[in-house]
Amino acid sequence: MSNDPIINDRAQSLLKTLIERYIQDGQPVGSRILSRESGMNLSPATVRNVMADLEDLGLVKAPHTSAGRIPTVRGYRLFVDNLLTVRPLRGNVVERFRDELHRLDDPEELIDRASNLLSSMTRMAGLVMLPRAGSVQLKHIEFLPLSGDRVLVILVINDQQVQNRIIHTDRPYTQSELQQAANYLNSEFAGRELDSIRARVLQHMEEIRDDMKQIMQLAVQLADEVVQTSQTADYVVHGETNLMSYAEMADMERLRQLFEALRTKQDILHILDKSIHAEGMQIFIGEESGYDAFGECSVVTSPYRVQDEVVGVLGVIGPTRMAYDRVIPVVDVTAKLLGSLLTSE
Repeated sequence: MSNDPIINDRAQSLLKTLIERYIQDGQPVGSRILSRESGMNLSPATVRNVMADLEDLGLVKAPHTSAGRIPTVRGYRLFVDNLLTVRPLRGNVVERFRDELHRLDDPEELIDRASNLLSSMTRMAGLVMLPRAGSVQLKHIEFLPLSGDRVLVILVINDQQVQNRIIHTDRPYTQSELQQAANYLNSEFAGRELDSIRARVLQHMEEIRDDMKQIMQLAVQLADEVVQTSQTADYVVHGETNLMSYAEMADMERLRQLFEALRTKQDILHILDKSIHAEGMQIFIGEESGYDAFGECSVVTSPYRVQDEVVGVLGVIGPTRMAYDRVIPVVDVTAKLLGSLLTSE
């Protein structure tokens, strides 16, 4: 997610020791502790010099009330990408997960239990996105201008299912402009899946005349809005109150922002959306998520598959000071089990 700075083996080892110690007890780590615990027979003065270098690189920082240091988001990123040792879950733990989930026949109950399991196993918040509907194919589309910058979309999808929705545009459009955009989308994309339309329109823009570009740009915007509103997802979350037990997250205003973001769902759905289109497990540390409410959090996600197609994402939200080595395998195994149980439903 970012370019990790290059540091030598000694500095890597000290950074790893510092982060592991900080994850364990949440207190700034001083040079004497690092000198003792690193196993490298270094003097506290040598450790202090290395810490100063790591601070210059933005990997650690010193809280104003302490002589010790704590990791920054950049330090955690380097640790997660290069220094973390993830141990797979023991076989008996995987069996317990399987037993917990296997007893449920109803998919909604299964998803609810998976979220609960993520929360109870990590002592953080566990969330599972509900499976997305299968592919949505465009049969026919019409646009009608409304007052203000609004457009009524009449969408015929799949087996002649009709949906009406109102979308907001960046300026008012005439009936003639909207008709041209609809004609273009219908002639080029009828029968195609909705979520492939935007990429194809952009591809076509490279090849067409300048006088058509404005209609194409309108078509891109309208296709974008339609796809987003046709794919409204939802998720189940458990264990939000677990986050109150971490001292660094106990600030009431910060918690209020976080709980509000989880309640309104928009921000977290955008994070999950990034994950559904990515390969494998994703880890967003602090500000990497792009949302202030998650500035003190890490989000660890993994997509889950039904019949080899990614249909949703699940994950854990916790403090940046989470035990990544324990959380990652829990998320990974839960995603695999959930996908396999939903496939066999």
